[in-house]
Amino acid sequence: MSNKKIYFLLLCALASSLLSAQQKLLQGKITNETEVDGIHILNTSSRYNTVTNENGHFSIQVKLLDTLIFSSIKYNPEKMVITETIYEKGVVTIALTELVNELDDVYIAPNLSGNIVADLKRIKTEKPIDFDDVGIPGFKGKPEEKIVPLYLTITPLSVDIEALYKHISGYYKGLKTRRKWEYENNAVAKLLNYYTLSFFTTTYGIAENSVYDFLLFCAETSTIESDFKKEHFGSVLLILNDKAKIYKNRSSKENQE
Repeated sequence: MSNKKIYFLLLCALASSLLSAQQKLLQGKITNETEVDGIHILNTSSRYNTVTNENGHFSIQVKLLDTLIFSSIKYNPEKMVITETIYEKGVVTIALTELVNELDDVYIAPNLSGNIVADLKRIKTEKPIDFDDVGIPGFKGKPEEKIVPLYLTITPLSVDIEALYKHISGYYKGLKTRRKWEYENNAVAKLLNYYTLSFFTTTYGIAENSVYDFLLFCAETSTIESDFKKEHFGSVLLILNDKAKIYKNRSSKENQE
């Protein structure tokens, strides 16, 4: 194989790699005729998520080969892989299959006693209904560890040795910090998904590779998380305007040093 052909193949591989790492905003529409609002769309690769509006339209940040999951109570869950064609067009339409829930066969025990509680215990179904059966996302992991307040570790009747040790060792303090970081990271992801990367670079002059750090700064020093959650978008923009000036001034001083 000639050197020119090798260089050409390497350039193609590099271009493909760069393309797959680049995010873009995908515009989409659910084409079903009824009940197309409030359908959840989750990007399982980036964890970005959004919901459709009353017309079935949505937008979400994607990269090549990301996987989107569509779910709602009325429709069966659907998966879509972002192919090169979808990525290049930047637009997609999808029709969801309506969910038809059928009850499992119920076997009624003979000689019912008339006691409702006792008779219900004797009724058997093939299997219990899970949230996956009706297309609703649900929590499958372990329940979040409860942090026992320090004043409850020692009572007149008992001593919670494990909880007391976790306070003394700093375990609970570290756990609170990790949860705070996770909460802030989720808030930043939602802000990025809602406003898009170009909004922050164009409107506030924040460097593209600094946008995430800028939003973390906003989350740590303001009420932007709760304001965004409550859809107080006016307050969110005021915070962004104020914090952008502080952040850029701080970054400028750091560069001078």
